[in-house]
Amino acid sequence: MRNISSPSDALQPAAIPWAMQMRAVSMDEPGRLVQTLTGAILGCGGWVLSRGASEADIVSMLFEFERQTCVDIYSILIAAGLELSQSAHIRFTELCQCTRLSPQECGADIASVDLEIQTLPATSPRNEKASGAA
Repeated sequence: MRNISSPSDALQPAAIPWAMQMRAVSMDEPGRLVQTLTGAILGCGGWVLSRGASEADIVSMLFEFERQTCVDIYSILIAAGLELSQSAHIRFTELCQCTRLSPQECGADIASVDLEIQTLPATSPRNEKASGAA
């Protein structure tokens, strides 16, 4: 005899993975951004599984944290100067609200974020022309 899962099993909170892919933009230098975010995530009790910066000024980070710290993690991303995409804000808001509504059942569950950050140069072409004329 084998167990067959019912459709209601798929709706159980434990079956909903909080593995999120997010995009953001930052004005910070890639190396410094990686260092800042790594320290902040670790400081909130999270785990940085991988991190790096490409030659195309794209920072990639994969990290995890207990859901009970989701507000702290969300806050440090904003405090680090990241401009999260609209979908990233929506997903983090859903995670925080869902966790707040049932902290006993899911506070120790793990959330995972695969974050891609496009870093932009701090000086714009307009600023470079102005400084070249001086």
